[in-house]
Amino acid sequence: MMVPTTSGEMNGAESLVHTLLRSGVDTCFANPGTSEMHFVGALDKIPGMHCVLGLQENIVTGMADGFYRIAGRPACTLLHCGPGLANGMGNLHNARRARAGIVNIVGDQASYHRPLDAPLTADTESMARTVSHWVRTCTDVAEIGRDATAAIQAASALSGQIATLILPADASWNLGGAIAEPLRVPPAPPIDPLAVENVARALRSNKNVLILLADRATLAPSQALAWRIAHATGASLLASYTNGHMARGRGRLQLERVPYGTEAAIKQLSGFEELILVNAKPPIGFFAYPDKPSTQYASNAQIHVLSRPDQDPVAALQALVDELQAPETAIPDPGPRPKVVTGIPTQEGLALTLAALMPENSIVSNESISFGRDLYKFTHAAPAHDWLNLSGGAIGDGLPVATGAAIASEGRRRVISLQADGSAMYSLQSLWTQARERLPCTTIILNNRRYNILISEYKNVGAVPGPTAMGMLALSNPDLDWVKLANGLGVEAAHAASLEECADLLNQSFRHESPFLIDLSIS
Repeated sequence: MMVPTTSGEMNGAESLVHTLLRSGVDTCFANPGTSEMHFVGALDKIPGMHCVLGLQENIVTGMADGFYRIAGRPACTLLHCGPGLANGMGNLHNARRARAGIVNIVGDQASYHRPLDAPLTADTESMARTVSHWVRTCTDVAEIGRDATAAIQAASALSGQIATLILPADASWNLGGAIAEPLRVPPAPPIDPLAVENVARALRSNKNVLILLADRATLAPSQALAWRIAHATGASLLASYTNGHMARGRGRLQLERVPYGTEAAIKQLSGFEELILVNAKPPIGFFAYPDKPSTQYASNAQIHVLSRPDQDPVAALQALVDELQAPETAIPDPGPRPKVVTGIPTQEGLALTLAALMPENSIVSNESISFGRDLYKFTHAAPAHDWLNLSGGAIGDGLPVATGAAIASEGRRRVISLQADGSAMYSLQSLWTQARERLPCTTIILNNRRYNILISEYKNVGAVPGPTAMGMLALSNPDLDWVKLANGLGVEAAHAASLEECADLLNQSFRHESPFLIDLSIS
């Protein structure tokens, strides 16, 4: 349904802003350029949109990803033409893998200017399709509102989607825009009763069965149901490695992920004869390696799909609970909360210290890469919290995801970034946005002055890094000065060489509603 307006009252950009707000999209992460100035003007004129500036487009798209993971609804981005979209594609890739819903608004040349091949002209639609589920170019100012509601509808699906709306400058400035009413979001595809019966049969088979959870299946409502099933049948539970959002800590399952390393994953999964997938895919390696298999589960294992990634895992698990008549049972207590650890920073020591100190209902944005792969087993007894992982493997999402998550929580929740030093340099400008928005973000830079994961991967392909290779994998000569870098972006910072120093700085940061960075030296 279109809401009529008097001809000439509203330009296309204004109709777009009104339509976004009417459909519940009230946050815009932006890095605008000339082609988007009429949209910026509309944002200036029309109240209700929280506009957040990112200093590079990959910050913008990463913030929109983090916003969705916590808010559960899409924000919009504002990106400058094809090159601006290109700058944001790394974190759009991560957002797509995290099943985040985002509405991208990408400016473009005026329709009559495109044939002249101006310097910023690009095949924006083709670029957008590589990271989007839905793409459309606005061609008529009267249809911008309708196009926007279709984009919001696509992004708001249960399994969030990336929707990209390309806005030529003349469609933005032309008069004749109209506001569109929100479209109904279609329900998720129903659960197949035969799939439920088949999975129940596998669980009754007295074989070694693994229930593998992913995406929304790793949140608290799904966990409670999965535990009832596992407790009633003796099945094991694991999460996929790349889940974008997991509920963790006290009151949640002590749920571990399939290991990152292919050999460790193959060893852990080798004994399972039946794999039940709940919004998950069969486990495979991040990469192929010489003389190693790509799949990580046993070759004779039977695969059963209870629910696909686009389906509702709560509905699927509830149906399975009913089929099995699995009784209610409490999630196991993880034991006492850990104490602060002292001494040289280690993976275990940092995890226990974090679990000892983090505030209730914190959010952890984890881009610790190699250092943080085994943090889970030491943080189960922490207070209840949300844990956000790098989901698509394109490094540089940790800081912007943390920033977007803090904005989604409206500054009411402490956000803690576990951030590798190398990947932090991909999106360092996020700190500036944290300072500008006065967000309660604590960043721990895990500073080993090298791309440690790449040194490990170099060895995984059967090579030993020599001087040339190490020159491309080391972050020294000169060393990065994280305290000065943070200060230059408006964020208070300090260096820590021990876990007790780190603990003191953590406590200090938790007392202030503003960002703080800890440069933690690790070996």
